[in-house]
Amino acid sequence: MQPRLFDLSSTWQLPASPEKVWAVIADTDMSWPQWWPNCTFAAPLERTEALSQAPEEILKATTAHLNFKAFLGYTLTITIHPTKVAAPRDIEFDAGGHLQGTGRVTLVPQEQGQATRMDIEWRVRPTQRWMNVLTPIAAPVFVAAHALMMRQGEKGLEQAVANNRAKKPA
Repeated sequence: MQPRLFDLSSTWQLPASPEKVWAVIADTDMSWPQWWPNCTFAAPLERTEALSQAPEEILKATTAHLNFKAFLGYTLTITIHPTKVAAPRDIEFDAGGHLQGTGRVTLVPQEQGQATRMDIEWRVRPTQRWMNVLTPIAAPVFVAAHALMMRQGEKGLEQAVANNRAKKPA
């Protein structure tokens, strides 16, 4: 039996232009752990040779291994590899590790470009046996844990763009 496909969507409202949001979420060091609570690097970034020195090409040559600690106590290790980068609007990526599938982040200008709506879509299947065994009864709990983790990310990103830089690691 194939693991359940989770279609997870989030929308973040950020009081900054898409360019300012992009500068934080699409930096070539993939510094999400600096501003996203309960997110850490699971391993150093992997980088293949980029087609050029353009930031978009560097991102597409980069794979990040990230740990996300859920409020229920478990940690998911997710590999994120950008496959399409269209600055400052869109990133598509492959996801691997404990959740396998695809994701997309789209930035939409709001309030004459002074604010941004960030739409995040995940289409993933769990790869861990314990998650697949529990999914028939625990799927709503997994979705709630995802929603809470995403709210934490939104708050961290809002603070990072307000400071116009990523926070320093603690």
